[in-house]
Amino acid sequence: MVESLEHAVRWAAAISNTLLTNLTREKLEQLLGEYVDQLLGGGVDAAREVGRSMVEHDFISSATLEQTLTFLGEHTPVTQAQLAALAAGYAEGLRDRTFSQQEISRTAAITTMRRAETAVRASEAKFRAIFHSAAFGIVVSSLTGDIIDVNEAMLAMLDYRHDDLRTLSGRDLVHPDDRAGLRELAQQLIASDHDNIRVEKRMIRSDGETIQTHMAISLVREQEGAPPYFVTMIENMNEMRALQTELVRQSLNDMQTGLPNRAQFLGWLEGAVGSKGPETLALVQIDIDGFRGVNDAFGHEAGNRVLLHVARHLRAVFSEDVGKVARIGEDEFGVLIKDPLDVPGVIALVEDFTARLEEPIWIGGHGVGVTTSVGVVARAARSGDAVDLLRAADVTVGWAKRDGKAQWALYDRDRDARDKERYALAASIPGALEEGQFRVDYLPVHSLADGSVLALEAKIVWNHPEHGVLCPDMFMNQSSDNGMIVRLVHWALSEACTQASEWYAALGARTPVLSIDLPPRLCQEPELVAEVARVLDRTGLPASLLRFELHEHLPALLNDEQLEELTILAERGIGLVLDQMNGGNVGVDRLRLLPLSGVKFTGTVVHGLDAGANRVEESASEALLRWASMLRLPLYAEDVRTETEATRLASLGVTGGQGAHFGPPLRASEVSSLLLS
Repeated sequence: MVESLEHAVRWAAAISNTLLTNLTREKLEQLLGEYVDQLLGGGVDAAREVGRSMVEHDFISSATLEQTLTFLGEHTPVTQAQLAALAAGYAEGLRDRTFSQQEISRTAAITTMRRAETAVRASEAKFRAIFHSAAFGIVVSSLTGDIIDVNEAMLAMLDYRHDDLRTLSGRDLVHPDDRAGLRELAQQLIASDHDNIRVEKRMIRSDGETIQTHMAISLVREQEGAPPYFVTMIENMNEMRALQTELVRQSLNDMQTGLPNRAQFLGWLEGAVGSKGPETLALVQIDIDGFRGVNDAFGHEAGNRVLLHVARHLRAVFSEDVGKVARIGEDEFGVLIKDPLDVPGVIALVEDFTARLEEPIWIGGHGVGVTTSVGVVARAARSGDAVDLLRAADVTVGWAKRDGKAQWALYDRDRDARDKERYALAASIPGALEEGQFRVDYLPVHSLADGSVLALEAKIVWNHPEHGVLCPDMFMNQSSDNGMIVRLVHWALSEACTQASEWYAALGARTPVLSIDLPPRLCQEPELVAEVARVLDRTGLPASLLRFELHEHLPALLNDEQLEELTILAERGIGLVLDQMNGGNVGVDRLRLLPLSGVKFTGTVVHGLDAGANRVEESASEALLRWASMLRLPLYAEDVRTETEATRLASLGVTGGQGAHFGPPLRASEVSSLLLS
């Protein structure tokens, strides 16, 4: 029941903008919930009834049907056969609705005819207008089958002329195998109290072609003395079925690129992983890099040209005999390759495709480059899972994007498992905070001159009930991706400042500075200054005893307003140290905008000074540290592993160091013992 309600709510959201009916959202969701129950609990017959019911409830927009089939195909376990049956029922419902409306027209026409025969010629003219302008065929015939009159639509349907019908009777237009049955139905109608009947019968065109038709036969009984006659309205079912086929085709194809859409692609995948599918398959997912930027810069028409550009090259590389191509998202395409020869062959096709995109497309005088991030999943097909395949492809595309875009990545089950575990950890952070599973440890920064403690770097540690003690590297990056890093760092800042205020109460001016990482995501928070001020006011820790460590690439990521926030923190006495300097390219022009109070080095810069280090790395370390000394800021080093490194760093002007050489991080109680003993 809960699943049906969830599907109904999402279905309602998908089609609400296409509806022509006046249902409230509550009634719409209730009705769609009933449809979901019918679809999940029944087969094709239930799906057909759902299609008919949609028309009965005035869901008569073609966009409603398209969105419905797309939603059901992507988000519910409804089969392709059920989708086709739903579209068929929808078409039948439209047909019945048309006939109902035609019945009204028929009644009006017959009434007009009666008036015409008993009144003035003007009334007859009105009937003739309806008779001749109707889009469906109309035949007026005697009880013996003689044709009295036909309209132009009837002549066009059977490809006859008026003169041709003078030598024919109504039975001559009906398929020989259906004549006896139709005559029997006519006799039953004459003998009964009913005025009309509906039936499907075959008719013969002038060229001998057979067409399937739907007939609405009405017996018109005039005043006494006037002979009764039949008025038969006829619809070409071949045209209706062609419309039905077109509706199904449109529901399974993307209108912009002409490629199959996501619903069709899911059907292919379901078939590929079935018991009769191929032995192996390769799933290739292609995401266009920066597609939203093209739309924003040049308009949606330019975006459509990019889509067509990519689709054309995909068709060229992954032809029918190679794989099946579909558009599966706004800027996403998928390719299904059954029984590929080998993975290198699939990669070669991907590289051929990406090479073809190197030539730009021209939009209003601009040569716009198009690049894609591609994920490739190759695995055994049978007994697989289509949803899991799509998830694996999506994950792999994510790796390609995070690794720099404009490249392909191959699915790695072990990497996926590691990522799953880390993302699961990040998702469970709120509960872990509530249960008190986190604590703050402190890594001392020692003076390289006399060994005293200059600062204490706060480290967030997770005492996980299943995985044990986890260091920040295990969960901080993923917590940044899902936004939980904001809440986590706010908690750590409050916890560390509370603890540091206790040390300050005991040591006063001799208290080491509290240092804590400020991730880029926190630097983009508009309330950063206000939050830090609230914590300092509540704990009583002086601003001069708080220092934030900033990632070396942060200056290039911040806008002017965010740089101003950091400047305000510095003006209030809070230190800012540029962290993780390891020899990479740092924009000096952006550095000058930050009011830094120190620079911290790590990695090859530190290890290049160890005994036996590569001479090139040693020279680079020395050059970088001498350059940094010109900034006239305190220099620090982390991950110091040996006495040699510590000595060399001190000789090059580095003030403090931390790392294995000085000892591991300490619990708060251990820091108290170290400082207060």
